[in-house]
Amino acid sequence: MELRQLNYFVAVAEELHFGRAAERLHIVQSAVSQQIQRLERELGAELFDRSPRRVRLTGAGERLLPEARAVLAAAERARTSVVATAGLRLGTSTGLGAHLDRVLAAFAERVPDVAVELVSLPAGERLERVAAGRLDAAFVRSAEPPPGVRVLPLWPDPLVAALPAGHPLAARDEIDVAELAGLPLALTPRVTNPALVDLVVGACHAAGFEPVPGPAGGSLHDTLAVIGTRPLWTVVYASHARVLHTPRVAYVPFRAPGLALVTGLAVSAARPARHLEELLLACGHHEN
Repeated sequence: MELRQLNYFVAVAEELHFGRAAERLHIVQSAVSQQIQRLERELGAELFDRSPRRVRLTGAGERLLPEARAVLAAAERARTSVVATAGLRLGTSTGLGAHLDRVLAAFAERVPDVAVELVSLPAGERLERVAAGRLDAAFVRSAEPPPGVRVLPLWPDPLVAALPAGHPLAARDEIDVAELAGLPLALTPRVTNPALVDLVVGACHAAGFEPVPGPAGGSLHDTLAVIGTRPLWTVVYASHARVLHTPRVAYVPFRAPGLALVTGLAVSAARPARHLEELLLACGHHEN
């Protein structure tokens, strides 16, 4: 018994017509008939009641149909499992900095033959692709997952203040948010990163001031370039600040308790991501 024979059998059983089944399979009708006859000989039973006007399943054919579908489905799962070893599709974002290097190095040690495809997208699109199965996992920060997606917490990502290197506060070991009240704040638009904007603006309000809006829009590198030339401030993830080369900008930690967002790994709630266990171990994740 061959998978091809079972495939042909299921097509005829569903179409109840040899000609239409052949069209669906993109082969000639005689090839379908021959393979069905071979299958019937091997099983020692007729699977179809053939007449000039109609084709219908016999009792043996009705019993075989669900089993044949199950065998074909299992074969497809086996094929997919082999194809899935080709790589890991991982959504990333700016600001991961040294964390991403550490995770990729640890993952490569565990599964050296698995290539990682990094996909950089806005957080909303990352979550949508995880939900649709177009990404195996994605890094997100303080995101509300859509249905079918769960977020596994990984690590807190502290924020630091980015200031002009020549500003008096730049020489401090740490600062309070309140000390930045006199400087305009350059932040990404809230629609781009609501969790970050709400955290920073909320901290300003808690410190007793309304931040003066600075220039908005553009990339982080554009914002840092502007900060290097005029008195502004923004926030940068500490892990990212460590790999940035911006001599005209200083990065100063906030005094405890500081500001931080939790980085998590978004994964499908229904379908285990390929190589998920190895990826979580590489991230240092531990179940509570």
